Amino acid sequence: MERAPEEPAPAAAARPEEADIALELLVHGVGGTTPQDMLGDPRTERITGDDTAAVFRRADDVDAESRPDDYRDRPVPEAYVWSNLTSGNGARALWLLLLPFMVVNLAHWMRPSVRGRVRTVRLYGLLVRLAGLSLTVLLVAAACEVALDLAAWQCAGTQACAERHSWLGFLSPEVSNAGWWSLPGRRLALAALVPLALTGLLWYLSHRTWSAYESQEPLTRGREPEEETDRTALGRPGFWYGRRLVARLRAAHTSAGLLTVAAAAGLPAARFDHETGGPATLDALGRLLEASLLIAAAVVVWVVCRRGRSEHRLDRRLDDHLVRRLPLVSLALLALTLLYAAWQRPEWTSSGRLPGDATFGALAFVQGLLVIVLGVIAHALHRTHPDPRAAMGGLGGPAVAMLACALGGVMSGGVSQRVADWLDGTRASIPGPPVLLTWQASVIPPLLVLVLLLCGWLAWRTMRLARAELATVERDYRSEPHDSTRSRRIARTRAMATLTDRGPLLVAVVSTATLLLGAGALAGALTTDETPAEATEPAHAFVQGAAETAQALGSWLIGLGFILFVTWGRRAYKDASARRTIGILWDVGTFWPRAAHPFAPPCYAERAVPDLTWRMATWTRATGGRLVLSGHSQGSVLAAAAAWQLKPSVRKRVALLTYGSPLERLYGRWFPAHFGPAALSALHHDVDCWRNLHRPTDPIGGPVLLPGACGPEVDRDALKDPLAYGRTELHPLPAPILGHSDYQADPAFAEERERLLTRLRPGLPGPRGQDGSGRSSA
Repeated sequence: MERAPEEPAPAAAARPEEADIALELLVHGVGGTTPQDMLGDPRTERITGDDTAAVFRRADDVDAESRPDDYRDRPVPEAYVWSNLTSGNGARALWLLLLPFMVVNLAHWMRPSVRGRVRTVRLYGLLVRLAGLSLTVLLVAAACEVALDLAAWQCAGTQACAERHSWLGFLSPEVSNAGWWSLPGRRLALAALVPLALTGLLWYLSHRTWSAYESQEPLTRGREPEEETDRTALGRPGFWYGRRLVARLRAAHTSAGLLTVAAAAGLPAARFDHETGGPATLDALGRLLEASLLIAAAVVVWVVCRRGRSEHRLDRRLDDHLVRRLPLVSLALLALTLLYAAWQRPEWTSSGRLPGDATFGALAFVQGLLVIVLGVIAHALHRTHPDPRAAMGGLGGPAVAMLACALGGVMSGGVSQRVADWLDGTRASIPGPPVLLTWQASVIPPLLVLVLLLCGWLAWRTMRLARAELATVERDYRSEPHDSTRSRRIARTRAMATLTDRGPLLVAVVSTATLLLGAGALAGALTTDETPAEATEPAHAFVQGAAETAQALGSWLIGLGFILFVTWGRRAYKDASARRTIGILWDVGTFWPRAAHPFAPPCYAERAVPDLTWRMATWTRATGGRLVLSGHSQGSVLAAAAAWQLKPSVRKRVALLTYGSPLERLYGRWFPAHFGPAALSALHHDVDCWRNLHRPTDPIGGPVLLPGACGPEVDRDALKDPLAYGRTELHPLPAPILGHSDYQADPAFAEERERLLTRLRPGLPGPRGQDGSGRSSA
């Protein structure tokens, strides 16, 4: 059911200082749920919001503000449902293809916490943006490799290959009915429509998702005397509104894609004109084309380097006309380039490969160099303000940037290898993809062996930890009859939950190995032509055979991985469980705004955080009531971000209840500049009170671990899971191991919620601590 939002009751709004009504605003976590499940009632009504994200109440509670006496002993429950921001539509599964862009965007937010060093911080962000730009060029270059080089240049230019694919007949000069399109330059111009369409699709998705998800303006608040805006960046007015930066980066990346297509289609023709000494007019046009592409590329890099995010104010302005019209200028330059390439050159024939080796080699070298320099800067920032809890000693950002580049390489190499196999198979009638892509395929088998060895070591360590946990389980349930099977299951669940804490080790090993193996692949590709083919030494023959075997196996694995990747996305069209799984990936990966790459999947928090902030600010202002912000899992991260956006005077009337929360365990370690100990301590002091619930069996949530006396004030002792070891009067059937779900089933949840509400209730003291000290345990 749905009804229009109602104005708050006049009685409550008239004298808010006497209002005694409480609101419990529930925010669900990863995977999503329904308002009926969150509120425990099949009859719910939407009171504000739309089909994408909305606030729901039970039908009996819609007019709660008009009768506050009915809610003096209990809060009014509300549910904020945001699952449609990340999952539910099968088409969004195709966003998996944008995974490298999402990963490099995460690297921007993983910088170490630092005090001062503003220029160094800006340099860190600049390098990540450049790495993102290289990924866009890599993706479009891969499309050019497939369409222009493999299909239009190699296969259409070879009689044996063209005869096997009749749809290429009109492009091939080797068949009897060769037509107007059979000239090499015209084939390249026609094939350029494929990467052009890909670039246009990326621009369209970025523009459409911005309008649908991220165009909501945050709540505008006036400055208060006690307000401190530099405690954490998440509390700044413009943090959740990156319209200007996204528009600037979208223009630059779209232009970079168009210029990449222009270079792939026009530079071979210009090189032919230079080498053959053709007409002076074409030679001059070719040189003018090369200069224009170089100048346009320099402008694109300048736009990316020019400015980062504006967070200290709500920036509603747009950039100047040069930036906004850069894609149109690049599109016009591409059109002129295609006309130049299509000019008649009867002597020009296609043979060998297009100059893709130099392009992919330069991209691989630039990406490796950017990651290395980024690591040096991240290490320097970490040393200025060390955080022992930061993942990989502050090097999480460079490591994740390396993984993003590796994902881009695997995807580009995978699609190139598969298309080459489809066009030619094992006949070897065409040269195939660039040598570097073949060498990059050879690093996949050793990398997989390394990952399997690491997973085996983690499994062995988890088994040892499970055996060690048996004693702890028996001590926790020592009053219960012993059951070895039950104890082993609980101990194994606790041990498996600790694997989350091994994530930094896995990322460190994989990223380091990828960097070293990628450097080896680049060196191998550069020296391939220098290796004498007639060398017959046993050692050389063994190395050459091993390399060829690794290349063949790696090529097959890359292709298989790419096919599985696309198949998984396609499966989400029909399978709701697959859509749910993919939605969980986006819930974790797309929380952050698009600061490094405009083609990354959209940031749902730029809609969810303003939603929550507006709801809390308007409700407390209208009713003067108390509010408990209750967040589970990823919902606790949204709750914390929304609380930081409130005025300090409003924030002090809000209590925070988190459970299964990754605030410290994942976000605090991987994003120390925004969720480190200083930021979480500031959140504890900014809200009126905060309690956090966690379980040892939870693989995602954990304690907040604030330093000093703040820690016990926030974290409750770990909850028992399961609630009952065996059959009891309260649990006549075996109690399940809940892990990350259903925290409300534990009596501690209702107890902590009541303590928070009691502390917020005006005129009443907070509950005494269990030690009788009088300090509120809330």
